[in-house]
Amino acid sequence: MPTGPFADAASYGVWLDAARLVFDPLHFAVRMADGQLGGTLSLMRIDPRAGSIETGWLTFAPRLQRTREATEAVYRMMEWAFEAGYRRFEWKCDAANLPSRRAAQRFGFSFEGVFRQAGIVKGRNRDTAWFAAIDREWPALKSAYEIWLDPANFDAAGRQRQSLGALTSAIRVAADPALG
Repeated sequence: MPTGPFADAASYGVWLDAARLVFDPLHFAVRMADGQLGGTLSLMRIDPRAGSIETGWLTFAPRLQRTREATEAVYRMMEWAFEAGYRRFEWKCDAANLPSRRAAQRFGFSFEGVFRQAGIVKGRNRDTAWFAAIDREWPALKSAYEIWLDPANFDAAGRQRQSLGALTSAIRVAADPALG
C-alpha cells in the first residue's frame, strides 16, 4: 500500500477523513457478523466508458481474512459492478504479495500477467500482478459465490463443505503460475 503503516488510530483517522473526500478510490468499510468493523476495500480506476473497474485497498484484519464476510464483501462489489454494466472487474496486487494473489485466484479472477516495474512504492520497485473477471464469466462466478455462501455449504462447526477455489477454478481462463 502506498500509505501506512499508521503510528496510531488518530493518524489513520486523518488519512481516512481525506480518503472519504475523493470519488476514486471509493472506500467501503466491511462489518463482521457481530457488527464490528473488520476491514476496508474500495472501487478504483473507475472507467465507465471502457466498462472497467478495479477493487483495491483491501485491508482486512486477521479476524476478517478468509471468512464468509470477507468473501461476501468481494462478491457484493463484483455483483454491483457487473449489474451496473461494467464489462471488466480487476484485481491488482504487488507481485510479491502471494496471499493477495491466492485470494484473487480463489475469488475466480483469471491471471493476466505481471507488469514488471509497474511502479515505485515507498522507495522500492513494485511489480504488479494483474487479474480480472469479465462480464461473460459473471453468471458462472455469481453461481459459484452463491453456492459457497449458502449456509448449507458449512457444517455445524462453520467449516466449508466445498471450497470457493474449487467452485471457481473451472471458470478462470488462466491460473497464476507463481501459485503452483
